Amino acid sequence: MVNPADDPSARVESGEEGEEIQTDPFPHGADMPPEEFRLQGHEVVDWIAEYFRAVEDTPVLAQVQPGEIREGIPARAPERGEPMGEILQGFRTSIMPGITHWNHPGFLAYFGISGSGPGVLGEMLSAALNVNAMLWRTSPAATELEEVVAGWVRDLLGLPETMFGIIQDTASNSSLVALAAARHRAYPQVRKAGLFGLPPGRIYASEEAHSSIEKAGIALGLGQEGVRRIPVDGAFRLDVGALESALQEDRSQGIRPVALVATLGTTSTTSCDPVEAMARIASETGTWLHVDAAYGGAGAVLPELQSYFRGWEAADSVVFNPHKWLFTPVDCSLLFTRHRQLLQDTFSLVPEYLRTEEADRTTQLMDYGLALGRRFRALKLWFVLRYFGSEGIRRRIRHHIALANHFARRLEEAPRWRVMAPVPFSTVVFRFVPAGLEEVELDRLNQAILDGVNARGRVFLSHTSLEGRLCLRVAVGNLRTHAGTLENCWTDLQEVALGLLGEWD
Repeated sequence: MVNPADDPSARVESGEEGEEIQTDPFPHGADMPPEEFRLQGHEVVDWIAEYFRAVEDTPVLAQVQPGEIREGIPARAPERGEPMGEILQGFRTSIMPGITHWNHPGFLAYFGISGSGPGVLGEMLSAALNVNAMLWRTSPAATELEEVVAGWVRDLLGLPETMFGIIQDTASNSSLVALAAARHRAYPQVRKAGLFGLPPGRIYASEEAHSSIEKAGIALGLGQEGVRRIPVDGAFRLDVGALESALQEDRSQGIRPVALVATLGTTSTTSCDPVEAMARIASETGTWLHVDAAYGGAGAVLPELQSYFRGWEAADSVVFNPHKWLFTPVDCSLLFTRHRQLLQDTFSLVPEYLRTEEADRTTQLMDYGLALGRRFRALKLWFVLRYFGSEGIRRRIRHHIALANHFARRLEEAPRWRVMAPVPFSTVVFRFVPAGLEEVELDRLNQAILDGVNARGRVFLSHTSLEGRLCLRVAVGNLRTHAGTLENCWTDLQEVALGLLGEWD
């Protein structure tokens, strides 16, 4: 079957010296014809709707071996175009077997996220428009909607109106951009001359802070030694006394504090650092305070959780990921800062071909990060916020927290199971601890439980290490997760654990 876009009937005329010139190589248009797009688009939307409806019927984890997907796809692209029907069939047969289903209600690993229906529809329209929102001129709507939507989210989270918000791709890059601004404030000469020959600087973050902070230190020229890990307390929160001692020690050695990083919702346990105390220290020392609330920030929509966020309004920058717990498809990360001009001074570099006459009256999104090209991410977030509304978002997040707390109580009431960390949000960290086994054996047993539960296919859990002990995690955050999902998880955990314990005995 011939691809309709590949029309061999183009008229040919003779040019100079007999050279053949195609005067109209694509008489029906070079792209897919609108009629075909409409037909295939309906099929894709129908497939997505059915996928959302029936995703729970499939195993969460991809049931393939490394290299299996690659081996099932031709090593070279086709010479001639193929019909879209065959391409979609290839998607179903060659790609879908290798998908780990993040939209599955049993996806309880890492931070359980979901690409909601309204978010997916917004993403589709964003792809169709295909704008590059680098300048206001290149997409006035994308630029101004991003400003508006950032304000909506800022207000939803209860952050000050003075904070400027901009969308990045992920929290890793949002933190990198924020810490680059912190470095620019500490070392303004670096923008032109570089770091060489300057006194060393340091970023301070807890032992539980995300690895992206250390990566930012590498990228910013501070190095891994330029990120000092501060011990945590019994609830895995940054120890304020240890932070103050580290700052005093480093200053006595000529090391310049660049930034403090407070995490609200650490990756392993979702613990919340004492932001209010850290804001006081940052103010006293003139150090930038960056708050990583990529996951936990969603909890700020609930009045009953405000104690965790007390003090974050004084931060110099805050990162929050709508693609984690605000039902927005990956990727979408919001960076807020009280220092809009300083952020612009850090990154703005405008060659002649990007200068426009309205630049002084409009926002140029390219000035607030490393990327020049910028996707229209605000559109899907706008769809999500409008479809669910603030009240609907609060109800869903509150429900997720209730599911997690119920699961934690089940663990606490059961013999030989132990909850290993507080549960401030919707993530539970736990461990199977039957008597009579050494720590090394318990680690092996819990790893075997994790593997056994995941192999069953009904849920997907991840793990972490706390104080050198392997622990399991259940993270509730998917719109499709329900009480039955957690019941399945609990059943699988008990059956696998007891079966393995018999083998251990």
